[in-house]
Amino acid sequence: MHFQGLTHTVAFTLRQLQYFTVTASLGSMSQAAQQLSISQSAITEAIKELEADLGILLFERHARGLRLTHAGQKFLRHAQLISEQVTDARRAVREPHPDQVLEGEFNLGTSSLVSGYVLSDILARYRRAYPAVKVNAIEDSGDYLEHLLIGGELDAAVMVLSEVRPRMGLETEILQVSPYRLWLPLGHALLQAESVALTDLAQEPLIMLSLDEIEEATHRLLSEFNTRPTIAFRTRSVEAVRSLVATSAGVALLPDLVYRPWSLEGDRIESRDISGALPVIQVGVVWRKGTRLANHVRQFISIAHWQHQFRSRN
Repeated sequence: MHFQGLTHTVAFTLRQLQYFTVTASLGSMSQAAQQLSISQSAITEAIKELEADLGILLFERHARGLRLTHAGQKFLRHAQLISEQVTDARRAVREPHPDQVLEGEFNLGTSSLVSGYVLSDILARYRRAYPAVKVNAIEDSGDYLEHLLIGGELDAAVMVLSEVRPRMGLETEILQVSPYRLWLPLGHALLQAESVALTDLAQEPLIMLSLDEIEEATHRLLSEFNTRPTIAFRTRSVEAVRSLVATSAGVALLPDLVYRPWSLEGDRIESRDISGALPVIQVGVVWRKGTRLANHVRQFISIAHWQHQFRSRN
């Protein structure tokens, strides 16, 4: 595989990309070697060759293992997309079937937290697979999406399932379960702790994400504190939370699905598990109960499941 670089041709293999993405997800070459059933030296050599070809450092070492550099984080995104496109190409030539020429109109709903962090990749893959299907996607609150689904104005919605109230009129299927994790700036004292508990955060200023989709889980989370926590800032912007945490304005407790290790300004953000029973966020597909799903809607749900499994493996 060859890509024209700025000053030279970059050459790397799909195997190197696979070793890189698995190592990036696990943060450890030894764990990646175990998962891939190969020697650690094979992983080490492949990543060294990849870094040499790209002319960048992909990982930096720290006490807990490896972490991606800023350049490594950017390359990871492209590596995942290349792997997906290769899979698409293989499916296209090995499994020709009528679904490849699916046509129709697909009315899809989503909520704000899901649209940027879950739906975008699924939708991009779906459009590549079925370009003849016209997708009409809207973003709105959970309550309004329910109303549209029950009224038959939407074929399906991808949303936080805690927003779906117990009703007889809707079916749900879980795609992803995301636990809450602690976000910290570089240099924070809690980064040295073996484990972090909610009691350790009693005196820490919290940056809160105030989105309707996760309000219920956030309230349950705050109720776990023995004392009333100090809320330093409330915002509806995930990027604002990232920037505030990165500049040491406070710490944050957020679902892992929205975690990214860099703020828009390029500052590093670390994340840690919290001991104890914390709420989780469930993301899934929702449709009207009793509806016979059209083939292009079933294919969308299938791709959504595959996408989640691919991300989990990589």
